[in-house]
Amino acid sequence: MIDPFKRVARKGLFLFDPETAHGVSIAALKSGLVPACRITPDPRLRQTVAGLTFENPLGMAAGYDKNAEVPEALLKLGFGFTEIGTVTPKPQSGNPRPRIFRLVEDEGVINRLGFNNEGHEAAFGRLAALTGTGIVGVNIGANKDSDDRIADYVAGIRRFYSVARYFTANISSPNTPGLRDLQARESLAALLSAVLAARDEMAEKSGREIPVFLKIAPDLTEEGMDDIAAEVLAHTLDGLIVSNTTLSRDGLKDQRQAKEAGGLSGVPLFEKSTAVLARMRKRVGPDLPIIGVGGVSSAETALEKIRAGADLVQLYSCMVYEGPGLPGDIVRGLSKLMDREKVGSIRQLRDSKLDYWAARKV
Repeated sequence: MIDPFKRVARKGLFLFDPETAHGVSIAALKSGLVPACRITPDPRLRQTVAGLTFENPLGMAAGYDKNAEVPEALLKLGFGFTEIGTVTPKPQSGNPRPRIFRLVEDEGVINRLGFNNEGHEAAFGRLAALTGTGIVGVNIGANKDSDDRIADYVAGIRRFYSVARYFTANISSPNTPGLRDLQARESLAALLSAVLAARDEMAEKSGREIPVFLKIAPDLTEEGMDDIAAEVLAHTLDGLIVSNTTLSRDGLKDQRQAKEAGGLSGVPLFEKSTAVLARMRKRVGPDLPIIGVGGVSSAETALEKIRAGADLVQLYSCMVYEGPGLPGDIVRGLSKLMDREKVGSIRQLRDSKLDYWAARKV
């Protein structure tokens, strides 16, 4: 059965430029025009990761709901969790438009948004007003013109501590000049020390410890992965998110759009991000939680991330092509795959293709 979204919205939303279409989709979620997804909870998909209990392993990645406008509406689409942001202390407009490009033949997206957002105070006000109990993470970043980027991440921890269920320190966007330099070992050590010290200080004051994840790029050398793994294990970090967008343009059909600067996401990112995920799992061992992101477009690709070492998975760009019914389809599909695999928990399938993916040349 063809999803009505694909018949109508590709002819409708795709008439708009991508950024306008994004705004239209946010407005539709705010208005309640997008129907909620009815999913029967499947205990085989439920698991506890970093001290949080997720009803299913599928989340909405950061980048879609930058300003915390629709977290509860997203959860109603079937997601087990959602992540707002990236938010920076001060509002900023990001890079000049146009800055999002659809690669329709490849089912990919290139963006060079540059952390456009309304700042901490706007997002905090919306999160503080939420009444639901769903898991909403807060993805924090640094302002482009910041004199002290590490201080911006610390400010994010402190500002959102009362409303975040988990934090993600995003040091891997390619669209803020110099941001990925924070992945270098010395800089990363300083960042993690400061961020986790702020978390520990807030935990002592509040009596609750909020997990902190680190989001990394897929464009890492083996040495770079070694350095990140070493620093992650040396600190009390709660998990990794692998990965952000890629600067690679390998194998794309749309060579015209491929020339646009920015990070590539969607289906073309799947293999690269999954291989890096597996390599990081090998490096950090079996206990550290990892969220796998990049090219998740179906229940099969979601499960493949888990087989490669992910505890949870996230998506965003593939919804551009598949529509708001995608999360529900994936969660129901995962239940069917559990039937096929005859397992009592999706956790039993984690790492089952770890060696295969770790050895992939991408």
